[in-house]
Amino acid sequence: MKNDIYVTPLSGRYASKEMNKIWSNNSKYSTWRKLWIALAETEKELGIDITDEQINEMKANVENIDYDVVAKREKECRHDVMAHVYEFGTKCPSAKPIIHLGATSCYVTDNTDVILMREALKIVKQKLVTVINNLKNFADKYKGTTCLGYTHFQPAQLTTVGKRATLWLQDLLEDLEELEFVETRMKLLGCKGTTGTQESFMKLFKDEEKVKQIDGKIAEKMGFDKVYAVSGQTYTRKLDSIVLNCLAAIAESASKFANDMRLLQHEKELEEPFEKGQIGSSAMAYKRNPMRSERINSLSRHVIALSNNTKMTVAAQWLERTLDDSANKRICVPEAFLAIDAVLILYANISSNIVVYENVIKTNMMQELPFMGTEEILMNAVLKGGDRQELHEKIRVYSMEAGKEVKEFGRPNDLVDRIAADETFGLTKEEILHILNPDNLCGRAKHQVEDFIAEQVNPVLDKYKDLIIKENAEVNV
Repeated sequence: MKNDIYVTPLSGRYASKEMNKIWSNNSKYSTWRKLWIALAETEKELGIDITDEQINEMKANVENIDYDVVAKREKECRHDVMAHVYEFGTKCPSAKPIIHLGATSCYVTDNTDVILMREALKIVKQKLVTVINNLKNFADKYKGTTCLGYTHFQPAQLTTVGKRATLWLQDLLEDLEELEFVETRMKLLGCKGTTGTQESFMKLFKDEEKVKQIDGKIAEKMGFDKVYAVSGQTYTRKLDSIVLNCLAAIAESASKFANDMRLLQHEKELEEPFEKGQIGSSAMAYKRNPMRSERINSLSRHVIALSNNTKMTVAAQWLERTLDDSANKRICVPEAFLAIDAVLILYANISSNIVVYENVIKTNMMQELPFMGTEEILMNAVLKGGDRQELHEKIRVYSMEAGKEVKEFGRPNDLVDRIAADETFGLTKEEILHILNPDNLCGRAKHQVEDFIAEQVNPVLDKYKDLIIKENAEVNV
């Protein structure tokens, strides 16, 4: 890493090597060369005088890029594509006359962007499926571990730790479904010329039937089955918006999970992994800050913001082509992929190692349980002959008094003792505690987890079983 210039933390600190490689210069510019080869092969097939020697010369130099030559030439001509055409020509002297024949810059830049986005989506999918698998295992393990539910971050009816995890899971299944749909939308620009009319190829071939074959042949050579039927000079920037909207949706889900983890870590019920030598705070040595979850929130915010950037770019395009998208696009598309990659690394790391403090969960639950079970107590007391309206008012008063003991004086919740001491309820303390059995107060939570995993999650994981990453995700510092 260079230490005398700015390096984005996304590439230098957070994202994986495989995602960085996709957006590297080598990946980008070697793809440009592969596209020039695909164009030359297509033109040869359709009758242009291009030799096998020229094509083989180009193929032999796909990875042979002299960046110093490119930089020197670009400084002179102020055009990155033409600088690379020039440098490629120095390596391929026999092919030099036909490199980039009939094409515009967007032929290589735009088609490459689509190719790289498609490859990057494969990495995103693999990591997303891995997180889904991790959470499935977690939900199944803790499907019967009863805990407090929260609405407005206030204690509410009971749920289970596993049931709560299915909420995180369900969001990710929605994201995966969207990602699958986006993958079907990936189309190459093809080779349509300056304003999308293929005028240069009409002049080159003088045969419309041949020109109509160009896009399909290039797409097939680059591993695509679809191209945009019409375009200006570029593919519609709606595609970037669609792709980054998909990444933003994953960021939304990850951020919701991370917020929940931070709240539950505050309650000391769940905790993200904390390594043996990890320092939680430079000042307070005892702290175990939820660093990973907080980083998910931070990076997710960046992805969501970048998705809005692409929407503004779509809206700002003029007629058949303007260049005000270029600098913006070079930054926001790779950064969104690098950031969501980092988010999913963190999500995979946390979800495979969530620490569950069951005794704290039970203590917190039992503290609130008398309030949670007041309706059950009331119904049982009525069945023993009590007056519902009278008993409802007494429970309300006793609940307020018990709450005051807890909040103002820090004393244990004594609601059960208050009710048991009132003969009009006709219930002993033992009977009340039996009524308040937590396992009887969380509805279908456990079975909901089982049904959800069997019917919704497992079919997806069976479909993508070869994508699941087995080893724990390594989090960069």
